[in-house]
Amino acid sequence: MRAIRIHQYGGTETLQLNQIDTPKINTDDILIKVKSSSINPVDWKIREGYLKDFIPYQMPVILGFDVSGVVSEVGSEVTDFKVGDEVFSRPDISRDGAYADYIAVKADEVAFKSSKLSFEQAAALPLAGITAWQCLVDVGQLQAGQRVLIHAGAGGVGHLAIQIAKAKGATVIATASTANQELLTQFGADQAVDYTKGVLLEQIEPVDLVIDTIGGEVQSNSWALLKAGGMLVSIVDQPSEELAKQHNAKAAFVFIESSSRILRELNKLVEKDQLLPFIEHRFSLEQIADAHLQSQTGRTRGKIIIKVS
Repeated sequence: MRAIRIHQYGGTETLQLNQIDTPKINTDDILIKVKSSSINPVDWKIREGYLKDFIPYQMPVILGFDVSGVVSEVGSEVTDFKVGDEVFSRPDISRDGAYADYIAVKADEVAFKSSKLSFEQAAALPLAGITAWQCLVDVGQLQAGQRVLIHAGAGGVGHLAIQIAKAKGATVIATASTANQELLTQFGADQAVDYTKGVLLEQIEPVDLVIDTIGGEVQSNSWALLKAGGMLVSIVDQPSEELAKQHNAKAAFVFIESSSRILRELNKLVEKDQLLPFIEHRFSLEQIADAHLQSQTGRTRGKIIIKVS
């Protein structure tokens, strides 16, 4: 099969198209013929070596931690899936990923693809969607009627978080640049905030929950936006417990894990027409370097898709 592998850490030149054997599956795995994958910032952060102490890979390794496709083989212990099923997954980040014609994935990390999603849309959903759900629902305990602030609402996680929060009955405030204000409204934000137009504290009334997808100064400035007892959840920087105490708030950090449970919850929202990924860029497997460079700009709206087959 074709696979994009890195043999060492570094720039996009390390992404090599190789011909390798199709993976052999374990008894609890399924083999997926990959239709689409997507790019997430974790892909190029791994490639650059930023996470090498956190995730010690044996080189060479295939990246790509979103996948949609068709089941082509099932392990002897697998009973929930059969050959021909259309599925999607956020596979285990410690194994070879989906920049390839086939990927072996544990069956308990997989869910059936909604018929309302194309393979490209299904590949756009797992990692970012699970992240958004964990921040809002599992950790943030978002309730109907609460106010939530989602930073970078036009981004991969942000645009899905807006839709999930609206489906949960929250009032959603989202930030983006001037060019993306209309897009925030299209995703369902009740208040679209242009961070280039002034101090956020002067534009936003206090909120119950902040979803921080940027970190740094944005995170530091977000504490003052929280109501007493509110929570700041970050996916980039561990929030300061000391600052949380100073603002009578709670702090949490989310680094996601695979979850077929959450994939099924996301499917329910898709079926109700309450959730749909937005795709701005599409690249072929052979254009993987260009896809990584696009992600590294930090300016992508929605998701970047890799068309595999």
